[in-house]
Amino acid sequence: MTGPARNEQPKIKVLLADDHPLIRKALRDVLEGEPDLEVVAEAGNGEEAVALTEQHRPDVVIMDISMPVMNGVEATKRIKAAHPLTLILILTVVNDVNTVFNILQAGASGYLLKSVFGPEVVRTIRTLLDGDLVLAPDVSAELLRYTLRHREEVSQRAPVAPTEVGLSLRARQVLTEAARGLSNKEIAAKLGLTEATVKGYLGEVFTFLNVRSRTEAVFVSLKRGLLNLDELV
Repeated sequence: MTGPARNEQPKIKVLLADDHPLIRKALRDVLEGEPDLEVVAEAGNGEEAVALTEQHRPDVVIMDISMPVMNGVEATKRIKAAHPLTLILILTVVNDVNTVFNILQAGASGYLLKSVFGPEVVRTIRTLLDGDLVLAPDVSAELLRYTLRHREEVSQRAPVAPTEVGLSLRARQVLTEAARGLSNKEIAAKLGLTEATVKGYLGEVFTFLNVRSRTEAVFVSLKRGLLNLDELV
């Protein structure tokens, strides 16, 4: 007599979108070496990525930016509009501030350069699923340089009291810690909250600022005076 079947956790469904077949094959080989990851489809351009996301409903889409027919920025916008819970991980050779801003505003949750490959992609997928934003070190450095170039302009703006703008004090505290680079788990430990509560406050911040990512929230908050660079040091 056989025992009861064990309940297996559903696999994390991943869609690959890149116009280079060799890149897709390399990614598939890496991801399918993980027992809980499954590549459900491959797209050669942004338009295919949108259609295949609708068909397969992946948990994560790994997306290049420079693709024919429809680029990764537009594809990300369309996917996030139709499936806001789908996570978009950008994997590209492009590393400039304007592109990073555009793709984060479109709704991407992670941004890696193709010079980082293999196990790092797997780790990033798991981090995104935990609710954190991931930026490649070179990308983070570019954003930091941009911020420092605008430090004087931003720092001169007086912080706005949270009660004046409708953002709760706790949500602003979570936003401040996120701006310092802390993960959800680290914020929860520091503020004495659960990770679920931290995610709830970040959701409040995102809704209030009309943004879709931590990085976008930080820069919008700096521009509006909700955060001051001096308090992030």
